[in-house]
Amino acid sequence: MPTPTPTPPTDEPPGGETRPTAVTGTDLKASAAPAGKPTPPRASVMRSRPWIAFTFLLPALVLLGALVVYPIVYSIFRSTLDASGTGFVGLGNYVEVFTDDDILTAFKNNIIWVIVVPSVCTALGLIFAVLTERVRWGTAFKLIIFMPMAISMLASGIIFRLVYEENPKQGVANAIWVGVHDTFAESSAWPGANPRPNSELAKSGGGDYTTKSTVSASDPAHLPLVGLPPKDVADAAPAKAATPGKSGEVTGTVWLDFAPGGAGKPDVIDQKEKALSGIKVEAVKGGKVVATAETGGDGTFSLPKSAEGSKLRLPAANFAEPYGGIEWLGSTLVTPSIIGSYIWMWAGFAMVLIAAGLAGVPRELLEAARVDGANEWQVFRKITVPVLAPVLGVVVVTLMINVLKIFDLVYIIAPSQSQSDANVLALQLYLSSFGAGSNQGVGSAIAVILLLLVLPVMVVNIRRLRREARR
Repeated sequence: MPTPTPTPPTDEPPGGETRPTAVTGTDLKASAAPAGKPTPPRASVMRSRPWIAFTFLLPALVLLGALVVYPIVYSIFRSTLDASGTGFVGLGNYVEVFTDDDILTAFKNNIIWVIVVPSVCTALGLIFAVLTERVRWGTAFKLIIFMPMAISMLASGIIFRLVYEENPKQGVANAIWVGVHDTFAESSAWPGANPRPNSELAKSGGGDYTTKSTVSASDPAHLPLVGLPPKDVADAAPAKAATPGKSGEVTGTVWLDFAPGGAGKPDVIDQKEKALSGIKVEAVKGGKVVATAETGGDGTFSLPKSAEGSKLRLPAANFAEPYGGIEWLGSTLVTPSIIGSYIWMWAGFAMVLIAAGLAGVPRELLEAARVDGANEWQVFRKITVPVLAPVLGVVVVTLMINVLKIFDLVYIIAPSQSQSDANVLALQLYLSSFGAGSNQGVGSAIAVILLLLVLPVMVVNIRRLRREARR
């Protein structure tokens, strides 16, 4: 007998009804694609129709070649020629770049700019971005900090050239500084005053004026001074001749020995002559100060009896020129001053970028750290800053590229006498190429060096962008 063939199992339920079989996504893919023939990838436009892609890219390539490639190639070629552009000097221009004192100063200043500006701007931007989240008017505060970015470098340079004026009546920085200084330090009573030539008062060293002879209680001392413009004493009271002291005191008068119209007599207190109040008078005996006094509103003073037989001295502090503030644009402070103006402009840029990154920090992460017992400084240092590291990198790299090319602020703010002390590479490039004794060979060499300095920063930035794009 033939062996019966076994029947394959089916999904039919009892009773003869057929149960539907589930179809999976793998079955659909297998049925859709023919067996052994995988779906080919779509060909790119560059491969399938390269002439169309080239047509669209041609204008951009022409502009790129004309504005970027050609200037770079020509600058490299021009850096090997002499000032006239006809003689080949090889690396001679590069040797001059690294041996010229002005260009070496520019290198040093560029290093200072690259180190200080990105770090300070990023730090201030981070502080502003964190603090503005905790104040009520945070948006208005951000607007104020970012507002300098709307001002051009030229306008900012003109503004800060006025801010740093040395005259306190014109420069805001020195006006504030002098105001603070005069609050805590005494100013001179009558700056510029001095005795008449061949008078009783004579210079005694250090700017002091001392009487040639000793004084007596019975004979009041007359200490005339000159050298003050009449307008400076217009509001002063008339001078009064001192009378002998009743109890042996030494008396005297200090006044401006000048009458309008020249009608007065030397060493005599005339009717229209003005008193000099607030002048300190010292009685000196044996090289030591035995008594001091200060002139009153009428110019008179009174010393105790112990001053009998001493010489009178008017200290130099009475006549010192008023404090004029700080020479912001001098050879010492010109570079820090210009850096301050740049930070004023770009701290807002750093703040806006960091604030945008801060808005994306998960609040749950911060709250979890606080719940675990972390204080605000620990949350900021161990969570906020590490999370914002990519944004901080963008800010630092952008500012490094910008400060390597800084030119306008230095050229506008630095006065001619201290411009060499504030020199940077971009400014030196301009001065070498188009200044006195122009040498475009040296200028082109500086341009090539600037390009080589910027390239590593750009490469780091491009690699960082590609790394973030792959995430």
